[in-house]
Amino acid sequence: QVQLVESGGGLVQAGGSLRLSCAASGRTFSSYHMGWFRQAPGKEREFVALISRDGGITDYADSVKGRFTISRDNAKNTVYLQMNSLNTEDTAVYYCAATKRGLSTERYDYWGQGTQVTVSS
Repeated sequence: QVQLVESGGGLVQAGGSLRLSCAASGRTFSSYHMGWFRQAPGKEREFVALISRDGGITDYADSVKGRFTISRDNAKNTVYLQMNSLNTEDTAVYYCAATKRGLSTERYDYWGQGTQVTVSS
């Protein structure tokens, strides 16, 4: 089992940047594929980005391609989401998630508590 804690959210102006971090407990972080998701008010949770166990494979939602970058540091048990060129549509609670199952945009077993990102116009 793994516990996840997100940080780095906050209020930023449109066009700005934020970097989210997700710290994982345990000694088996490198055995998990990791993902970032978000949920805006009144909307369903949606996939944002994923990264494979060794960091060699990444994938992004079309809405964030070219603006967001997912990365991980297995030595620090941490996954990151660098978010650039933010716009108001990126406002949401952002969650990181982990799975030992196959790499997927949907099937995750462990979730953090979320961190709020608010982009002002």
